[in-house]
Parts: sequence; structure tokens; C-alpha cells
Amino acid sequence: MNAIRSCARKYVASNDWTCGGVRHLNSGQVFTALKPFFFAVHPDLFGQFPKEREVNENSLKQLNAYIESEAKPSQSTHLTFYLRNQNNQDKLLSPQVSNVTSSESGKFQAIQINLGQNDIRHTVHSILRKCNLPTSYIDSLPKQPKEQTFSNPFNKNSNINPYAQFWNNFRDRDVDDAEREIRQRRTIPNDLESWLGKNVEDAKTKLHECWPIRDEIIRLRKHLCESLKLKDIIWDCGWGTRHFRGCLESLKALSLQHPETMEILKGKTLIFGRETGVSLDGHVILNSGEVRTNWLDLIRNAHKYDNLIFRIPSVQATLSRTLKDIKVVHRKFGPLRMAESYESLLRKLITSIGDYHRKSSFPKDWPEKLAHLELVVESDAGPLMVSPTGQIIVPASCPPFLLVNFISNNMEEASLKLDLYQKEKYEEIELHEKCVKELGLVALQKDDNVTPSLMIDCCKRLLENQLTLSLQGTHLWITTYYSVLSDGEICIPWNWKSEKDQD
Repeated sequence: MNAIRSCARKYVASNDWTCGGVRHLNSGQVFTALKPFFFAVHPDLFGQFPKEREVNENSLKQLNAYIESEAKPSQSTHLTFYLRNQNNQDKLLSPQVSNVTSSESGKFQAIQINLGQNDIRHTVHSILRKCNLPTSYIDSLPKQPKEQTFSNPFNKNSNINPYAQFWNNFRDRDVDDAEREIRQRRTIPNDLESWLGKNVEDAKTKLHECWPIRDEIIRLRKHLCESLKLKDIIWDCGWGTRHFRGCLESLKALSLQHPETMEILKGKTLIFGRETGVSLDGHVILNSGEVRTNWLDLIRNAHKYDNLIFRIPSVQATLSRTLKDIKVVHRKFGPLRMAESYESLLRKLITSIGDYHRKSSFPKDWPEKLAHLELVVESDAGPLMVSPTGQIIVPASCPPFLLVNFISNNMEEASLKLDLYQKEKYEEIELHEKCVKELGLVALQKDDNVTPSLMIDCCKRLLENQLTLSLQGTHLWITTYYSVLSDGEICIPWNWKSEKDQD
């Protein structure tokens, strides 16, 4: 799934904004302070450990929502992050921190972080301390005397640094604001209607403030597609509109500095994502958080992936023939797959199934063909499971006898789920369009982990309760949590409750 709505989704001009005696950290300061933490918990470090990777992705998503809401969590939230033990030593984490637990026989340490604070400086300091990471830099930053000085965080004339603009414009509240928020947390509503009543106007204000940025994104996107002859530019990293604009401006600067190199992108789709590489579809993916030199290195070498991408369909066909014409596909809802490692995963499974078939035959109760089933090959650390949409997910290292038994035991379930998905995907499209129209939404989107069946249930209940919901003119995201993001997007869980559900 597009798992991470990555931390630091905010992207605005770097300004200090002080209020009530608490100094805000500008983007460069926050990034510098938290850089060791992000390196320590980056999901890519946990590729062979899906449980820890997923926990870190989800926690980063919630940490981002906290930052997006300008350090105003709707309730006290405790996040878990996993960190690797270095050389099997436990010195990575502070022995004084009591909320640390071991994982995977000492390979990892789990830490708990509380987002119930309204001071971004204190939050950053707490994160670093619990991970036993240095706090000398943030401690060295002077605290502002009690005063009220403001600068416009939406000033278009500000100098924008696309590499350091990760966290800024955090609005600290004065004592009255903090006390009011504490009271709100104690009485946080359990129904969507009450939550919207307290947050929808704030969301609409932020949405309106971001319209100029969205207009600028449309203009930049069109200009770059035309000048570089790109098929499309896709935003798939989960950060907000301001960061998207910054990435487009960086790409434009890169095209002016290296016009010959950028000709390599002609006819391709460019995606700003969470990794840098080339996808199985041949799309060029640039990590939205990396520096331009890394982008340039990939673009210069993008053509080297062409032969690899050309071979992959034939390797998929070979695996399909090896396993009775089963369809070899990719996850319907999941992160982009990189081409570089995928071919070796396919060949590994082809070899093991071939060895199995030379010694044993497939079960006699299997149909002549398995073309009605779909198989997804993932990394060695991937799960062996049937996805909610009916796809059989298998790690490349799965012993063939185990895969054969799994298919035998789950063939009917997988087939039923696939058929159900084929029906639900069209129903989801219809309900999506109906919700946008009848609720008067600016846009309706969902996270990758919200399957069609969950989205259908959510949309039906939105339509049933539309008279009591104040959603007209809003940008709605269906996720697993409540939040108002900095660009005005409203996040609600797919399984939200209404007032009548509380009766």
C-alpha cells in the first residue's frame, strides 16, 4: 500500500513564527535535528522484516498527521517505532527509557513516542532522547523571549529550499489555547458529525489558502510535461501540495541546468515517490526527499533498465507455464515495484517449482489450468497469504511444497474474492462519483490500504448520513484516522461512526 504518508508533508517558506514565548523551529532546524532519527527508522532498512517495516510506516504516517495539524493532535497518541540494534548491542537506546521493548530476539528495539504535546521543540527533543540520539543541536538553538512576532508563512517571495523545507510553520499556541485543547481531548467526540462540527471550518480555511499553490502545481506540471515531453507527472509519496510544488520547481531547475540529460525522460512517466529507481512499468521514480544530484544520477542511467523491463514479461510467462498457467501479476493495492530486483525473485521461484515438478506432480484435484487465479511474487520476507482482493501473495523463497499446499487449501477462497473484487471495483467507482456529486466534495481520495469493499461501505454510509454531515466544499481522504492536514484535506477513518451509531 502506499503505505507512508511520509513525515514532513509540510512544504512552505522557511520562516520563524513565534507566539506566546515559544520559538518555532524552521524547516532546516527541524530537519537537521531529526535527520538521525529518520535514518534510523526508515522503512527501507526493514525490507526483510515486514512487521517492523509496516509499524514504522504507519507510525510515520501518524507522525505526519500530527505535524500536518500544526502540532495539534486531536487526542494523545502513542506511536511505536522499531530501531535496529547495532552489532547486537543494546546501546542504541537509552537504558533510562522505560517504554522500550525488544523484538526479533534482540534484533530490534521498540520505542513509544507520545504526541500529546503542543510544543514541536519538546516533541523533537523527546524523540531524540528516547532513541538516545544527540540533542546538542536542538539544545543549542536559542529560545525566543516572550513576544509576538509574525511573518507570513505563505509569502510567495520567500526563498524556497526544496531539500530542507520539511517541517516548518508549526504554530505554537499560548496558554489559553493549550488549556482549551486539553479540555477538547478529554471530550473528543466518538461520532463523525461532532468531529466535523469542530474541524470542518478550519479545514475549509486551509483548503482555500492552498488554492494558489494548487494552481501553481497545475501550471508547473503542464509546463514540464510539454517542455520535457513527459507522458505524465504523478505525485505518489503522500506529502502535501507545498512539497509537490517544491519538487516540481526543483525538476524545472534541473531541466534548465542539464537540458541534454533530461531528454532521456522523453515519452516516459515520472513519479515523485518514496524511492528512487525505475518501476516495472518503466516509470522513472524520484524520491521526493532526495537531493537533485541523486535524481540526476538516476535519470542519466534510466535507459539501462530498458532491457531488464523488456525481459520481465517473458519471465512472468515462464513462471505462469510452470504453475499451470496461473496469472502472474502485481498487487492491486500496494507500493510501486522496482524492476531491478523483481526478475531475480521470479527466477528463484521458477527454479524451485521446476525442481519440485521434476520429482512430484501437482495434486490430482487441481483443475487442468489455474488461469482463474492470480499470483503475486514478493521479496523473501513477504507473506504467504490471500489478499483481500483474492490474489495469492507468495515470497520468492517459499518452499514449493508449501506453496502447492497453500494453493490447494485456498483456491476456492481466492477465486471467490477475485470474482467479488471484479464486481466491487465498478460499484466503488459509481459510489465514488455519487459521493463527490451529492456531498459537494472538491475531491475524494483514499489510502492504498482501503480496499474496495471498505470504501464501498464507507461511501454508502456517507450518502445515508449526508444530511447531517457538513462536507460540502471539502477535500476528503478515507484513511484509518481523523486529521485535518495543513493543506486542508480532511482525513477520516473508513469505519467512522455516526451519532445514531452511538445510541
